Amino acid sequence: MSGSLVPDLGFGEVVELIVSARQRAFQTVNTTLIDLYWQVGEYISHKIENAEWGDGVVKQLADHLAQTQPALRGFTRPNLFRMRQFYETYRNQPIVSALLRQLPWTHNLIILSQSKRAEEREFYLRVAVKENWSKRELERQFKAALFERTVLTPPIVSPLVRQLHPEALQVFKDAYLLEFLELPAGHAEPDLQRALLHKLKDFLIELGRDFCFIGSEVPLQVGGRDFSVDLLFFHRGLNCLIDFELKVGRFEPEYLGKLNFYLEALDRDIKKPHERPSIGVLLCASKDAEVVEYALSRSLSPTLIAEYQTQLPDKKLLQAKLHEFYLQNAPETPSEDD
Repeated sequence: MSGSLVPDLGFGEVVELIVSARQRAFQTVNTTLIDLYWQVGEYISHKIENAEWGDGVVKQLADHLAQTQPALRGFTRPNLFRMRQFYETYRNQPIVSALLRQLPWTHNLIILSQSKRAEEREFYLRVAVKENWSKRELERQFKAALFERTVLTPPIVSPLVRQLHPEALQVFKDAYLLEFLELPAGHAEPDLQRALLHKLKDFLIELGRDFCFIGSEVPLQVGGRDFSVDLLFFHRGLNCLIDFELKVGRFEPEYLGKLNFYLEALDRDIKKPHERPSIGVLLCASKDAEVVEYALSRSLSPTLIAEYQTQLPDKKLLQAKLHEFYLQNAPETPSEDD
């Protein structure tokens, strides 16, 4: 009958079974493939290290495989050397090697080729697994210099965030890249809000996997007055509401007063009993780190100040700053007199 509801016959459970089985099958195939590439890389590495093979033998192996196993693809000379590099890069890192099998080969190649440090490789391996990034998103995060920004500019949060939500330091960023919004110069707060809602899927990816969108302009009534929060989310891992307030200008300390008020209203009237205290994020176009630190140091609410950027950062500049950071924080080498 037109317009009638389809009765619940349990079809959803069957769909879930099929999807889960397909995901397990894909993971099994992927793990087997990564193991194969590891073993081939290990074999080639040992042959070359023991001077049993020269580099030219690898070309002969690739030709032999192409002639005798035409159905096999991907075992070209460059790929065989990538397998060798793959093995030699991670062979002494048993903890990291477990992550390799959770990502497709293309993801592993991107991380292997674009990372400059062991800690950078491990960072992207862990985050790519956690966030379940696509190949496109992984490449975007490299262009966005996520590792450099995470090391150089960790989020500055109020003392209550550290007290109530210590794990939040691993969830939030100091700056969020919103280049996908294609905002014009001189945009207003309504423009920013509309663009974020239009590209909500991209914004959720930038925020992180556990963020769930609740609504925009969510109403709050306190006394006889009506208020609303700009963007309201729920974070599954932190088990709390997240209020994002948007500012297209520079952060000003007085913004915290209204944010604290919103958090109090959310906790009193919206938060469910089993949920933890809400967190507020002021998302501003710019901020002075020292002003932010002063403003947050005596804040009585779990809040943080983040910056949004409409263009990808200068990655070479960030890499140079990161190099200086590592030099300044390198352990001192004992002198001969010690």
